Amino acid sequence: MMMMVALSSLASLLLLATNVDASPPFVLPEDTSLINQKVMSSMTGSIVGSGVGSSSGSSPLKPLPSSGISRENSPGAAGRPIRVAYQGESGAYSEKSLRELLGENVIAVARPDFESCYRAVASRECDYACLPVENSLGGSIHDNYDLMLRYDLVIVAEHECRISHFLHANHGVKKEDIKYCMSHPQALAQCDNYLRSLRITPVPMYDTAGSVKLLMENGKGSKLGRKPDRQLPDKCTPANTAAIASVLAGKIYNMKCLDQSIEDDDSNFTRFLLLGRGDSGVSQYLNKNIPSKTSIVFTLPNTPGALYKALACFSLREIDFSKIESRPTSASLLNYLKFKNEQLGKKARNQAENRFRYCFYLDFLESELDDNAQNALHHLKEQADYCRILGSYPQKSKLVGPVKEQVEESKLYKVKDINDVTMDKLPSDDGGVKLNVGIIGYGKFGQFLGQKFVKKHNVKCVDTSDKSKEAEETGAEFYPMFELESFLKESDVLVIAVPMIDFESTVSSLPKDLIKNKLIVEVCPLGARPKAILLEQLPPNADIISSNAMFGPNTSGAMSWDGQPYIYEKVRVRDELRADAFLDVFERARCQMVKMTAEQHDAHIADAEFVTHLAGRLLGSGNILPPTPVSSKEYAALCDVTDMTSCDTFELFYGMYNFNPRAKGLIAKLRENLAKVERQLAAKEAYLAAKAEFENMDRQRLIADCRQLLHEVAKSKGSPLVGEAPNSPVLTITDASDKSSL
Repeated sequence: MMMMVALSSLASLLLLATNVDASPPFVLPEDTSLINQKVMSSMTGSIVGSGVGSSSGSSPLKPLPSSGISRENSPGAAGRPIRVAYQGESGAYSEKSLRELLGENVIAVARPDFESCYRAVASRECDYACLPVENSLGGSIHDNYDLMLRYDLVIVAEHECRISHFLHANHGVKKEDIKYCMSHPQALAQCDNYLRSLRITPVPMYDTAGSVKLLMENGKGSKLGRKPDRQLPDKCTPANTAAIASVLAGKIYNMKCLDQSIEDDDSNFTRFLLLGRGDSGVSQYLNKNIPSKTSIVFTLPNTPGALYKALACFSLREIDFSKIESRPTSASLLNYLKFKNEQLGKKARNQAENRFRYCFYLDFLESELDDNAQNALHHLKEQADYCRILGSYPQKSKLVGPVKEQVEESKLYKVKDINDVTMDKLPSDDGGVKLNVGIIGYGKFGQFLGQKFVKKHNVKCVDTSDKSKEAEETGAEFYPMFELESFLKESDVLVIAVPMIDFESTVSSLPKDLIKNKLIVEVCPLGARPKAILLEQLPPNADIISSNAMFGPNTSGAMSWDGQPYIYEKVRVRDELRADAFLDVFERARCQMVKMTAEQHDAHIADAEFVTHLAGRLLGSGNILPPTPVSSKEYAALCDVTDMTSCDTFELFYGMYNFNPRAKGLIAKLRENLAKVERQLAAKEAYLAAKAEFENMDRQRLIADCRQLLHEVAKSKGSPLVGEAPNSPVLTITDASDKSSL
C-alpha cells in the first residue's frame, strides 16, 4: 500500500505522455540502395533562400518589401535597416517612441497586439520590439511584464517618451465644428477637461493612431463618393469629428492639427523597453562611465521576512532601486516551482500557498556584471525559488553595443518618405513560411503531430505499414515505401516518430544524399542516445533538433496543447528561419517551451518517465484498480496514469528501459522497497498478534489471582458470606476466555 501511495504522489506531479507507436522495424528494402546515387540539384538549396549553406550561425530575416529606401555609397554599409515591432497602428505613441530612440531610418513594424510583437522578434521577422511597460499616470502595463516570462527576449535599452496629445481633423474642418472626438479611453481621460470646455463628446476607440486612420479613410471616402471599409461610430461624420493622437499620426495620415498639447497634465510620460533576442544582450558593453540599470524577476518562499531578506541583498551593498512590483505567478512558472520544491522534499503547507504565489519585478541601478551586483545576485539566488535577469542596459535612452552600430548603419540609408520605413504586415500574417513536413513512422504519435502540423504546413508521411486511411483522416499525404525517394525529396523537415528500439536502424537506412540540407527532428522520450545517433550518421549539412513533447494522444487534455511542456534543443541549426517555423507550431499552440539539452533532459526526466510507465503497467493489469463510484484524488490520479500508459506499446516502454542505464537499478529499488513494505507489514502483523496474546495472558493471571484471594477469604472466615444460605452456590467469576467457576 505504501508503494502505491508513493507512486500516486509521483504520478500526480508528472504529466508524461507517449511519443511513438509501435510499427514494424523501419528499414529500407535492399532494392532501394541505388536511391543514394540519385540526387536532384534542387535539393542543395535552402527552402526559403536564407543561406542554408552559409557558415553563419544565424540566417537573415525574411525579405523586405520593395520601398523607396536607397543606400548611400559607403563601403562599411551592410544590406538593410533594422526592423522594430510595436503595438498599434502607424503613428502610435509606440512608433513615436522608437523613432525618438532609434532614429527615423529604422523600419517600424505595426503589430495588432503585444504578444505578436514578442513573436515577431522570437521568429526573427523583426530585430527588436519597442514596448511600453509603465506610465507615470496609469501605472504598469502588466501584459508586457507577463509576456517577458513567456518569451526568451532580453532588454537592451529603455526610453521615456513624453506623451503629448494633438487634436487632428480632416482638412477644411474647424475646431468649432467638432462635436465628437475619438481616441483610446486613456487618451480621452487625460484630455477630459479640455474636451469638456469645448463641449465635445468623447468616443472611445481601440487605438489613438487607429482613430486618426479611420477618420482619414472616411474623409477621403466622402470626397470621392466611395464607402470606406470601416464606418465611423454612430452620429460621427468626417466634418464633425476629430481624433486625439500623437503628432506623428497626423503627419503619416496627412491630417489637419487643430490644437496641440491638449492633455490636462503635462507630466505624462511612458517608459518603453527595447527587447531583442537572447543573443542581443548588451551587458558586456557597459562600463563604470555608463549609468546602467538591470531588470530582474524572482519568486520567494512563503516565509516570514522573505522579501525583507531579498531586498537586503541589495541594500546592504548600497545598490539603489528604481522600481519594484509584484505580479501573480504564471501557471507554467507555478508548475515549475511546484516540481522543484517536490524534488527538494518541500511541500506546500496548504492549498492557498500553491494558489497564491507572486513574482517580484525589480530594477536596480547597476550593471549585472559589476562585482557588487554579482554578489547581490548570487546572494538573492540562494534565497529565491526562481530568479531570472531580464536584461542589463544603459539608462536614459543611451544605446551601446550591436544595437548602436545597427542604428548608426541605418543612417546611411536615404528615406524619401515616412511610408518607406513603415510596415503593417509580415510574412507570418499570411501563414509565414509553409514547410513540407515529412513524418517517418505514422503511428499514434505521428498522427497526433500530423493533425496539428497540417493546420499550417503541408504534411507527408511514410510507414512500413499501410497508413493511407489514417493519413487521409488527418489531412496528410501518405507515401508507401517504394516512393521513399519522392517523399524525401519533397520534404523540408523530417520528423522521426518511430519507436526508440527502431530509431538507429531507421536513421542508418535513410539515403544520406537525400537528407542533405534537411531539418531532422527526433521526438523520442529519451534524447541523449538519438541525438548521438543523428550526429554520428547524418551529413554535416543536415540540421538537427532533439525534442520531447511531454504530452500525447493519451494524456488528459490532449486536444489542447496550452501549457503543455515541450522540451527541445537546437543541436545543430544553420537555417534558423526554418527551425523557428517548425517550433512556431508548438509556440503558437501556447506550449510551455523549455530549452534543455538532451543530456539534461534524460538526467532530470528519464527516470520519472520510466517509473511512471512502470507503475501504470503494474497497476493496469490484474484488475488492481477496479472502477468505484466514489474515489479519492489519489485513486483518480493512479487511474489516470494507468489509462495513459495502457494505450502505449510495449516497444515504447522497452525503449525507455533499454536506453536508460538507470532503469535496472530503479526496478531493483522498487523490488527492494516492495520487499521492505512486505517486511514492515509482516512485522506489524506479528507485533499486534503478540500484543493481543500478552494482553490475554495478563487477563488470565489477574483472574487466577482473584480466585486465590477469594479462596483465602473463604478459608479465613470458615463460614459462608453474610446473607448467604449455608448451602448456597459458591461465587462464580467468568471471563470471555475462561468459563470456569469458583
